[in-house]
Amino acid sequence: MATSAWDIAATEFLQGFHRQKLALPRHSSKQTNLLLWGTLPRQSPVGYSHKKLRLRSHIPAKIRAVVSGNVSSLVDEDSGKMQEVAEKLIHLYRVPFLQDSATAELLKLVQTKISNQIIGLKTEQCFNIGLKSDLSSDKFSVLKWLLGETYEPESLGSESFLDREQRELPDAYIIEVGPRLSFTTAWSANAVSICQACGLTEINRMERSRRYLLYVKGSLLDSQINEFASIVHDRMTECIYVEKLTSFKTSIVPEEVRYIPVMEKGRKALEEINEEMGLAFDEQDLQYYTKLFRDDIKRNPTNVELFDIAQSNSEHSRHWFFTGKLVIDGQPMDKTLMQIVKNTLLANPNNSVIGFKDNSSAIKGFPVEQLRPIQPGSTCPLDTVTTDLDVLFTAETHNFPCAVAPYPGAETGAGGRIRDTHATGRGSFVVASTAGYCVGNLNIEGSYAPWEDPSFTYPANLASPLQILIDASNGASDYGNKFGEPLIQGYTRTFGMRLPSGERREWLKPIMFSAGIGQIDHRHITKGEPEIGMLVVKIGGPAYRIGMGGGAASSMVSGQNDAELDFNAVQRGDAEMAQKLYRVVRACIEMGDSNPIISIHDQGAGGNCNVVKEIIHPQGAKIDIRAIVVGDHTMSVLEIWGAEYQEQDAILVKPESRDLLQAICSRERLSMAVIGTINGEGRIVLVDSVATNKCKSSGLPPPPPAVDLELEKVLGDMPKKTFEFNRMKNLREPLDIAPATTVLDSLKRVLRLPSVCSKRFLTTKVDRCVTGLVAQQQTVGPLQITLADVAVIAQTYTDLTGGACSIGEQPIKGLLDPKAMARLAVGEALTNLVWAKVTSLSDVKASGNWMYAAKLDGEGAAMYDAAVALSEAMIELGIAIDGGKDSLSMAAHSSEEVVKAPGNLVISTYVTCPDITKTVTPDLKLGDDGVLLHIDLARGKRRLGGSALAQVFDQIGDESPDLDDVSYLKTVFNEVQNLISDELISAGHDISDGGLIVNALEMAFAGNCGIRLDLTSSGSTIPETLFAEELGLLIEVSKKNVDLVLEKLHHGDVSADIIGQVTSSPIVELKVDGVTHLNEETSVLRDMWEETSFQLEKFQRLDSCVELEKEGLKNRHEPSWKLSFTPTFTDDNYMTAISKPKVAVIREEGSNGDREMSAAFSAAGFEPWDVAMSDLLNGVITLDKFRGIVFVGGFSYADVLDSAKGWGASIRFNQPLLNQFQAFYNRPDTFSLGVCNGCQLMALLGWVPGPQVGGVFGAGGDPSQPRFIHNESGRFECRFTNVTIEETPAIMFKGMEGSTLGVWAAHGEGRAYFPDDSIFNHILGSNLAPVKYCDDDGTPTEVYPFNPNGSPLGVAAICSPDGRHLAMMPHPERCFLMWQYPWYPKNWDVEKKGPSPWLRMFQNAREWCS
Repeated sequence: MATSAWDIAATEFLQGFHRQKLALPRHSSKQTNLLLWGTLPRQSPVGYSHKKLRLRSHIPAKIRAVVSGNVSSLVDEDSGKMQEVAEKLIHLYRVPFLQDSATAELLKLVQTKISNQIIGLKTEQCFNIGLKSDLSSDKFSVLKWLLGETYEPESLGSESFLDREQRELPDAYIIEVGPRLSFTTAWSANAVSICQACGLTEINRMERSRRYLLYVKGSLLDSQINEFASIVHDRMTECIYVEKLTSFKTSIVPEEVRYIPVMEKGRKALEEINEEMGLAFDEQDLQYYTKLFRDDIKRNPTNVELFDIAQSNSEHSRHWFFTGKLVIDGQPMDKTLMQIVKNTLLANPNNSVIGFKDNSSAIKGFPVEQLRPIQPGSTCPLDTVTTDLDVLFTAETHNFPCAVAPYPGAETGAGGRIRDTHATGRGSFVVASTAGYCVGNLNIEGSYAPWEDPSFTYPANLASPLQILIDASNGASDYGNKFGEPLIQGYTRTFGMRLPSGERREWLKPIMFSAGIGQIDHRHITKGEPEIGMLVVKIGGPAYRIGMGGGAASSMVSGQNDAELDFNAVQRGDAEMAQKLYRVVRACIEMGDSNPIISIHDQGAGGNCNVVKEIIHPQGAKIDIRAIVVGDHTMSVLEIWGAEYQEQDAILVKPESRDLLQAICSRERLSMAVIGTINGEGRIVLVDSVATNKCKSSGLPPPPPAVDLELEKVLGDMPKKTFEFNRMKNLREPLDIAPATTVLDSLKRVLRLPSVCSKRFLTTKVDRCVTGLVAQQQTVGPLQITLADVAVIAQTYTDLTGGACSIGEQPIKGLLDPKAMARLAVGEALTNLVWAKVTSLSDVKASGNWMYAAKLDGEGAAMYDAAVALSEAMIELGIAIDGGKDSLSMAAHSSEEVVKAPGNLVISTYVTCPDITKTVTPDLKLGDDGVLLHIDLARGKRRLGGSALAQVFDQIGDESPDLDDVSYLKTVFNEVQNLISDELISAGHDISDGGLIVNALEMAFAGNCGIRLDLTSSGSTIPETLFAEELGLLIEVSKKNVDLVLEKLHHGDVSADIIGQVTSSPIVELKVDGVTHLNEETSVLRDMWEETSFQLEKFQRLDSCVELEKEGLKNRHEPSWKLSFTPTFTDDNYMTAISKPKVAVIREEGSNGDREMSAAFSAAGFEPWDVAMSDLLNGVITLDKFRGIVFVGGFSYADVLDSAKGWGASIRFNQPLLNQFQAFYNRPDTFSLGVCNGCQLMALLGWVPGPQVGGVFGAGGDPSQPRFIHNESGRFECRFTNVTIEETPAIMFKGMEGSTLGVWAAHGEGRAYFPDDSIFNHILGSNLAPVKYCDDDGTPTEVYPFNPNGSPLGVAAICSPDGRHLAMMPHPERCFLMWQYPWYPKNWDVEKKGPSPWLRMFQNAREWCS
């Protein structure tokens, strides 16, 4: 089953359920067999008649007992009954939905796949707007400005443009698709938030649908229209609208709390409700709960109680397998898996401060100077505060939701892990993330992947592996980008094979791995205990009917459960809400000793069921279900209590802190609800105050609680479960590769394997620079190739201490030897980590994440063996596991067989760094002076089992590599650390997937140079010599230091061999035993390595952009950067001044670049102030006291109505505030800066180029105002890109003219657009475009990817004629220090520990203020 780029394009860009952008990139239109969404068996047939289309939903929406009955997710004749939210619904239409190029590509696709009778295609979007009351004409004008395009107001209308055309064309069909109406989308939540900020309080819901007009020569069959509909919408989150929406009402009737007759029917009653609600009770559960209610509690349980128990005590939540008794081959094991893993921490506790007892683990950090508000939670200046910050880490997976609906599944996976990070202790700091994806065979049409079995079939209830990889990575990326958490490390693996035993192994149920590294104030590492009288508070977003039963569903083999319940596990992520939630938590923890949070738990699997019980245990509380803030008033008690709506925390506060917390929440526009009080009764009692009041008013006794359980009975020690299984002897066959296969033949396969190839397709779409605390992310070298082994964060902007993390995982080896796999995972993690300078190997801690089909034949035993090997190796190394998660139902049904995923253990190490500037990267740097040394941890063994080479020949081999000498790894790690301290290593890389040859090639790819390798086989075959994945390191040292390095290594009992030379000439030469086996240009081999990544890129961005980058890479050279000045730190007189000029760092909902911006201005001698838009709107502060204001980057209101549109509207349509901003703008002693989202805002406000030139407040008005619009590539781009600074009046670039240098750019809508040529010519003629994107030679360019967005003539910034007001898309505030630079030329006169050239920008503003 092959899939082409357009298949993904159909879901990725046409469905738009998760995309806020209106632009559709062009994609390849190769023929495909559309098995992603359109023709899956789960889809029911759809009936149509000509013109009047009768379309049905693709999935029955009746969710049965878990949610209230009769949920109508399709807008049909019966859905005029939806929740009472909108009394009236109006529509506005905007054309086009797709750009011309995208429309043309879609037309090509449907002509090829459906019918060449389709001769034309047009698109529009419809805004379905729910009103509580009518809008005045003035307010309607505001709404039109929000929803329309400023330079094309005529493209928005109250009447459908397509309906008008259809009336004139008899042979035309209109198909409309949009979100299912079962819950309000995050898009709607943000759109409504914008409307509220603009005074449009009448609007309470807004959903966007997409409409397609097909011009047909003749007619289409119903099945053909059905296929078109399936191409353009996502069956899991969207539906077809057969007629114009007239209401957001639905026929949902909240289900009453009901009792399950256990007293009467015993176990049978539980079996029936287990089946009905998908509770995942196993045999032991059924026995225990029957006895609990029948014999102990002696009453019938409610359905709410059983649902509650199922979530709280699911495998997903309680880890029964890890803590259970194990019997293997008939022999009871003396330790549980949990005890085996925890033994590592008992043996090596060292620097651990949190381990196995919270949402994250943590290690002792350093005393640092952290920049924070002096009065957190209010409008105030920021200053540095001395505090002890520990480094924390957490990792988890979100596998089942990503299999069902990959994008929202990954969104909520990333979001849940972010909350795990910030809900540690009494609250903690989010810094950066890592990610990983394991999926089945990709089956990309046209790709060279002969190892993929075309006969394999895939389950209809899950997305395809390719769809999962693209959509899940997009979901995680987009969520992190909007939240403002950089993603700085990751891994990818694909596998699908029928083993010699005949068993098929494949990741049909995928792994979506998300981890986070953060920090915690040492004073906050321990959660406070609940005390009587404390308030139980929920903060975050409102409750929706989302993810019902996810905890239980995740505990099952996919396919065991009803597909309707799979659909019910689809989730909803709202990154902007997550960020508001984090801002509230951060404000509390920045109060230090005065932190009002006593305890905090994040809401995840099981919803309130879990999180509320966790936070009140063991004291207990009475909880009012109606105190919880809901976004859907038709939710039942069961749904409010059990739904897994995201972006929520439960916290404990003292009553006297209530007002303070409310004030912080109000400032951040976050809901807060006190839902109960700790009462000391040791019970969870859930009452319904609405039902109680109703009974009282009717003179009836109050209803019994929906939940009334003793906490110890459901959360305390429960009987351990026993698991019995046997070891399986797997049939093995030796690797058999044709003798005539050349090294180049093998490389053509291996370099294309996703676990080996470039990960460019994952890295350019994630923000890797936000926060300004990233010292090492994925890309390295002059060409920024995705290759880094280790990720490093800084603790602050002024200290050089930090934390490093790395990943190790080798699941394919586990199919041969689970013990070897575990040791190799640890070994790989350490050989990745070694390149950062760390405090000590003994300080290294790790998260262990286990993904197995543990309860199926052989897998439990394999997992046990792996755990024992892991524990022994770690104890010997002196390191430890201090946390982790498990996902133990990694299997799915497909074509009558259960397909198990390869068991996987992901080891994520983390450690403290005394000096973040000493990190070694893999890119070769020394040219002809470089020598390559090989440190072989296998001491000459060369085993090919489970290798990339074996996989690409559709085999796994018979003998796995291993870490045979654990103590030697310890020795090597310490000796390499010494060499790094002495600055004797210029480049280093670990040997992993692909073996020694791939390792060496990757170093050359990144260095854009050549290598001459001269290897000795020592009795091994050529494939073994080159492709064995035995642990080892390659290091580059200078010729003058070779003897010294070898001597130091020898003195430390480490042997190293010289295996080659680095060459400036980009040629790879390989000899083994004196015989030449390879002589090829580096760029040719690099193209093979990049090929799969570029194929995957075509599913995500404009085809022509992908081709430009692919072809351009062949001829890239080191950028020719030059500086017209020497960077220096700011003069002490400015830094120590008692009175400093004040700059307002202004942020809106969704802004995420305020801290690094404050740090940059602080480093230049300013007093930065944290100013939220809510402060200005509420009159808490005015702009009078400020010399400068800066509008920061991010995604204000998630950019749902185009970038910065909501932010601009909140100023533009609040007249007093607009007057205040205009007064500031006109004051001659002020300056302003807008970066990224702030740049887009300044353009919308008309601040650049300004009224003197034209635009909003000048000649031409809105239609002539320059704007920043969607990137040419059609997606978010994050790149360290080249820019040149030209002559300009801009005050912030004084003395910087003539410089060419690198800068971070991270945006989705950065293309400068000039509707009025005369204004553009004025800008160019007056030097009002001071910064331009340029190529490697320093020449301004429009060529992608040097120009990441397609701006004409490379325009990256615009300033006002007097130079006081500057708007720029790139992010100088994220690279004002040299350690924030991912690469710079050796000839620059700079210090890695010093300021970067971009600090001069902020220093110029400080000079101007003097």
